[in-house]
Amino acid sequence: MGDILHALPAMTALRAALDRNEPASRIGWTVEPQWAPLLRADSMGEAGERGPQMPIVDQLHRVPAKDWARRPLSLATLREVRDLRSALRAQHYDVCIDLQGAIRSAWIGRMAKAPRMIGEANPREPLARWLFRQRIATTGVHVVEQAMEVVNAVLNESLPYSAPALPVDPAAENWCDKWLAERGVERFAVMNPGAGWGAKRWPAERYAAVAVELARIGLASVVNIGPGESTLAHAFSVDQNARTFPMSGSIGELIACTRRASLFIGGDTGPLHLAAALNIPVVGIYGPTNPARNGPYGTRAVVLRHPASKRDHTRRSEPEAGLLTISVDNVLEASQQILQQQAAPQ
Repeated sequence: MGDILHALPAMTALRAALDRNEPASRIGWTVEPQWAPLLRADSMGEAGERGPQMPIVDQLHRVPAKDWARRPLSLATLREVRDLRSALRAQHYDVCIDLQGAIRSAWIGRMAKAPRMIGEANPREPLARWLFRQRIATTGVHVVEQAMEVVNAVLNESLPYSAPALPVDPAAENWCDKWLAERGVERFAVMNPGAGWGAKRWPAERYAAVAVELARIGLASVVNIGPGESTLAHAFSVDQNARTFPMSGSIGELIACTRRASLFIGGDTGPLHLAAALNIPVVGIYGPTNPARNGPYGTRAVVLRHPASKRDHTRRSEPEAGLLTISVDNVLEASQQILQQQAAPQ
């Protein structure tokens, strides 16, 4: 999820440049099926052309790569790989851009047999660079900036940063309006206590304590509970004064709900980068990952991180020690700072 959201500003900028200069150009995107709603609204179905429900791409290629990894030699996998290769080559792409920098993504990109295959000179997985025909030396610190540099090579020009265009799903938007109205929720923060691994996860009990204090100033808390995170919701049911509302919706529903939020509070996860992409103010709670590279980008943000925290992507189950030094008061102070900025006259 984060990789797609970090790539979207660059691809939004490329889309705009192509529409100006080469309006007949088409963009395809290979994506794990679960993340397709970040590019195309679920309610759109398979038919339809580019528009608000599918603002960037003309063609979506769903690639169940994680399933393939679990059954690499099965006949079903071999058939799906063959079908993907045929579908990619049928589009006759002129350029393939790998913005993930992984061996898997570069290998899938090579399937398209595009004359130009562009990627970073120093990608996330170093061996991937040998699959690129054009290697771009990037100087940006943040991954969004690095993606912009790679995409600049397509037209050989420096494209301006563009706020990422995300799909507007009418069904999800209607669902969200109804869901909030039924609960009497108007102003609210989105909280995301989950994370990809335990070392990045600030304790759910602390999020709950922040929710209690936000309720005192009239701000409800919508708590995003992702797949496999149902136990995190229990921490929010202790104090009835907190006005917390757990939500386990689809990607489209999460987009719609985040779009209406006054504030987002969470760690280095996909939903945080979604909030930043939607220009929602963010309080980022960081530990083992580096916010200079992976922090909220393109929106107002306060990032909290202990100076002793070191970059470490080891999938540890326990919260990183520096992360635990961030207190409820620290998060409240950052939240109030952002909310006061919102209320100040422009």
